[in-house]
Parts: sequence; structure tokens; C-alpha cells
Amino acid sequence: MHCWSGMRRVTPPEGDPALSPLAGLSGETAHFRALERLYASAPINRMFPSRLSIPDAGRSVIEFNVDETVYHAAGAVHGTVYFKMLDDAAFYAANSLVSDRFLLTTGFNLLFTRPLRAGMARAEGRWLSGRRRVYVAEATLFDSDGEEVGRGTGTFMRSQYALSSLPGYAAA
Repeated sequence: MHCWSGMRRVTPPEGDPALSPLAGLSGETAHFRALERLYASAPINRMFPSRLSIPDAGRSVIEFNVDETVYHAAGAVHGTVYFKMLDDAAFYAANSLVSDRFLLTTGFNLLFTRPLRAGMARAEGRWLSGRRRVYVAEATLFDSDGEEVGRGTGTFMRSQYALSSLPGYAAA
């Protein structure tokens, strides 16, 4: 069984929908909230406190506060932060279109456009193409003034991991 959202194919999560902690929400909305919980449950996010929101299919937003603990020796944010936030934003934009399987990053190209300094930052992800096996999505990173500081494009493939088997996805 498949549900359609506009022209995008969305496969409902596995399991009995009546037993879902998201019972009562539409399939797409329930999937978005479950992905947000999955993101929040990832141990890596203890090192990089941030908040994911998925406003629509194929889009994601990650907000996080940057401080000096993630600076390199020259006083700006280390590239790992750029990569992590851009990869995550692109990944969740793509995985918002796939509700049965966890996607895996298979490649990511990154462009640094300016230094990122302390303050609130935002990564915005957007699905570009792919509907079956490989998905392509991009993300843009903005500083606290709304200036672009980086961008990236990634490719993502369906994995053998069912989203419903991941504790963060299924948790209430």
C-alpha cells in the first residue's frame, strides 16, 4: 500500500498504525514527527545540540547554537560542524519522502562560503531528485544574520534498516 503526497510517493511506516504513538496524525505528519524524534535521539546530537523540524515533504530545517567549543585554532567553526548540519539537513529532507526505510549517505559535496562564528545558525535541506533507490538533496547553512556560510549536495540510498525498528523513530 502506498500513499501519495502531491506527486511524491510516501510509503506508510511498517506495523499496526493503531498501535503507533502517533495514532490520530496523518501518515505524512506522523512520519515527519517520528523523524524529528529519531534525530533528537541520535547520540551524536549530545555533542552537537540542535533541533530538527520537517515542515513539508522534501524539506527540513535544523537550528543550533554555535559557540567557541567548536572553533578551530583560527577562531571560526570547524568544518565538521558544517558537514554534520548540512548532511543532516539534506538527509532528512530526502528521508521525509521515504517512510519505510532509513536512508544512508553515499556521497556529499561541501562548499564553504564564509566563516561561521558564535550565534544561532540554521541549515535548510531540500530534496532535489530521486524516488526509488537513490535520492539527491541539497542543504544551505546560514549564520545568525541570515548570511549563507556553506552549502552541500548529497546522495542517499535506501538501507536494510526499517525505520519502525529504530527506537527513536517509534518512541512516544
